[in-house]
Amino acid sequence: MNPETTICATEAAAPCQSCPHAGRLAELTRSNDDLKRLNEALRRTQEQLVQSEKLASIGQLAAGVAHEINNPVGYVFSNFSSLERYLADLFRMLQAYEAAEGHLAGTPAGSAVAALREGIELDYLKEDVPTLMAESREGIARVRKIVQDLKDFSHVDARQEWEWSDLHRGLESTLNIVNNEIKYKADVVKVFGVLPEVQCLASELNQVFMNLLVNAAHAIDKARGTIHIETGADGDNVWVQVRDDGCGISPDNLLRIFDPFFTTKPVGKGTGLGLSLSYGIVKKHGGTIAVDSELGRGTCFRVTLPVQRSSEAVT
Repeated sequence: MNPETTICATEAAAPCQSCPHAGRLAELTRSNDDLKRLNEALRRTQEQLVQSEKLASIGQLAAGVAHEINNPVGYVFSNFSSLERYLADLFRMLQAYEAAEGHLAGTPAGSAVAALREGIELDYLKEDVPTLMAESREGIARVRKIVQDLKDFSHVDARQEWEWSDLHRGLESTLNIVNNEIKYKADVVKVFGVLPEVQCLASELNQVFMNLLVNAAHAIDKARGTIHIETGADGDNVWVQVRDDGCGISPDNLLRIFDPFFTTKPVGKGTGLGLSLSYGIVKKHGGTIAVDSELGRGTCFRVTLPVQRSSEAVT
């Protein structure tokens, strides 16, 4: 065996300064540590890219579904307006027939009309039809609102371009999208301040809001809780705060919540990527995301963003 390429056991365990291979071993150790750090950074970048692609696909799907639903809802809504006008005309005509009904009293035609009136419960129909129309109009309006919120949420027209956006509009559309996750678990209290428009990637910030709101709903461990959404401006920055009164996060887990694939949810309930992705999005915008939590009392996430995109923001 070539003695120049041999490293003894004592040297491998604790290399001393007098050993001729100590410097080379230290250099290899440093190189190995650097490589590990680079690999870890690459792994996290790949994970975020994969998740971003998934979210982009979901956004495109939502936009496509919204577009397909919007067309039939549009002409149903238009036809509904015409139907209401036609019904109003029919009711006026019916009133004229009712006024003439007295002249038919005692005749076979009058008896037939009276029997038909009683059989179809005309008086009830005159009360119920307007109610049905009002409820149907409200339902169609809600469908249109959901479709619009889907379009706003996916921000189909943005093409991932930085633009000036209203964060309150993004919060409202996101709330409507995740309403099914929240409505059975918590009441939402909104305290919105006066915000300027923010230069941002609106669809990505909507993803942040969605993650925070869904996490807040999942943290509610009682019959019904409360989720507070607050906004405000501070100089050149704006902030959005989501606070719940759920189970809270333990101090040990609090240090890891932004790590990729870390989750406190049961297997199959969470991927551990939501907060990690949110952290990356906020950082890309040159902002910060802070968390304050106490076991048994709830959690508060605060997102702070610059009003205008800085030259240092990650692209």
